[in-house]
Amino acid sequence: MTENKGKLYLIPSPLGENDPAEVIPAPVLKSLEGFRTFVVEEVRTARRYLSRAGLKGRIGELEFHELNEHTDQAVVEGYLKLFDDGNDVALISEAGLPAVADPGAQLVALAHSHGIEVVPAVGPSSLMLALMASGLNGQSFAFTGYIPAKTDERRSRLKTLEKVSAQLKQTQILIETPYRNDSLFADILSVCSPSVRVCVAANITMPDAYIRTKKVSQWKKEGLVIGKRPCVFLILA
Repeated sequence: MTENKGKLYLIPSPLGENDPAEVIPAPVLKSLEGFRTFVVEEVRTARRYLSRAGLKGRIGELEFHELNEHTDQAVVEGYLKLFDDGNDVALISEAGLPAVADPGAQLVALAHSHGIEVVPAVGPSSLMLALMASGLNGQSFAFTGYIPAKTDERRSRLKTLEKVSAQLKQTQILIETPYRNDSLFADILSVCSPSVRVCVAANITMPDAYIRTKKVSQWKKEGLVIGKRPCVFLILA
């Protein structure tokens, strides 16, 4: 293995189609000019982001490698050679922070196991922004990621999360594939006690952002259609 290894930089991306300058710090956008090699969740999305970030005339010079849920582990391990000869690599997620609820975590783990320095950069996290804006417990919280898609299993998990939340006074943070937002929300209202507080945070940082926290009993009276917007759900019993 070559001694002179580059570093792995974790570069956040916008949560939506807004101007990167609105949500990504200027020094981070400036740093993009220094990379030639990118490992990204989806090449087309990454090219669009980098074009809007100021690299429009240079996209053809850049080297892209995909890392998503379909990428074989052997392929990921092969990315170690990208760091040879001191070459720095930028990791970019489809949206938000790399390696948080994101397959890029595989590359970060690999970097640590081979002594490659990992450098995180500042940017938007839908999870933390939703927690900040929810009014729920920010002292104790847990991100539970995606919960089961099957109705019975999902309802069972929600009951468990409510119980944990009540015992620990802990905010539970969930995400779902956008097309299942409304079915998850319906199950939350069906399973959770009327006094449970639920925050729905959709399209965070976008002009049409929607962030509201109400008790289950209130949500049942008022109703809500979330649609296929990127959304974070927070529950506090």
